[in-house]
Amino acid sequence: MSVYASIMFCVILYNMVGSYYNSIRTLTAAAFRSLRFTVLTLVFMIPALAMAGCSGGGAAAAQTEPEEDVIGSRDSTPEVLVPEHPGTEVLGNEEAEIDITRIADGYFSAAYHGDSKKVKLQMTADAGLTYTYDLVPDGSWNVFPVSDGSGHYVLGIYTNIEATMYAEVFSTELDVELTNDFIPFLYPNQYVWFTKDTRAVSKGAELCRSADTDLDCVTKIYQYVTGNIVYDREEAENVQSGYLPDVDEVMDTGKGICLDYSSLMASMLRSQGIPTRMEVGYAGTAYHAWISCYVDEIGWINSLIYFDGENWSMMDPTMAASQGEKKLKKFIGDGTNYRRLYLY
Repeated sequence: MSVYASIMFCVILYNMVGSYYNSIRTLTAAAFRSLRFTVLTLVFMIPALAMAGCSGGGAAAAQTEPEEDVIGSRDSTPEVLVPEHPGTEVLGNEEAEIDITRIADGYFSAAYHGDSKKVKLQMTADAGLTYTYDLVPDGSWNVFPVSDGSGHYVLGIYTNIEATMYAEVFSTELDVELTNDFIPFLYPNQYVWFTKDTRAVSKGAELCRSADTDLDCVTKIYQYVTGNIVYDREEAENVQSGYLPDVDEVMDTGKGICLDYSSLMASMLRSQGIPTRMEVGYAGTAYHAWISCYVDEIGWINSLIYFDGENWSMMDPTMAASQGEKKLKKFIGDGTNYRRLYLY
């Protein structure tokens, strides 16, 4: 509709309103003014709507104003805890060292200085469960979590002799009293490694910028990872023992295996100050991975994000916020099918 036609149409309607006023004297003056204002307002809106919809053959419809940068009430500034080594309490010998200076903070470090190309570190907790890690044999410090909380631990470093045979290089026993139960799942470690310069950390802060609660943050990170990372079946079929995730590489390639998904999500969440356990175990007879998070208002939300061998799934965060742990477990079964073995 041209501007001229719009004006003429306006004049005609205005005259019609005037005639209508003259013929119906029962209308009050105030009512008439209101009616005339309404008609005029609608008339002058027509040219604006016509121009917005016609320019560029419909392309203008996509030219919307950018959304405002929504900032949630939750502070999304990254909180990256930094492991320190070597410290003041280093045990070992010329070949192998274990730094327990910060063990109360949920982690210890280990380094191997010998000639062996295959080195293992084992940690055995009170319950008898043994964690076996590959220790990078280049003299650098590797960080490991005190996964099973306060208690008695046996730590040992072993070098390969032949085939699957290993010899002890150094071992020690110690009692651990953690500062708190959450601290091991806030620090980076060998399987969940990140620093302040890791791009996954800045991405996590960006994703959580609009979050009001920790559960909002968990949901946004989950949606990003599962929406942008595809499962790498080729790598899953050929992965070698000792594989360690590189979360920035996962973001670069847009693909990864179970461990990569878990590590990326855990890195983002931990850097947001949300204690996050990467858990591995069995659901029935299938080997699974899942993530549990600690939220102040709720406590540990067990199996919040889990992997069934094909897909990642997340509990409804609304349900998680309103239900108790028993009901949450029922949401993924009756809870008895999930048997956790390892925490990272």
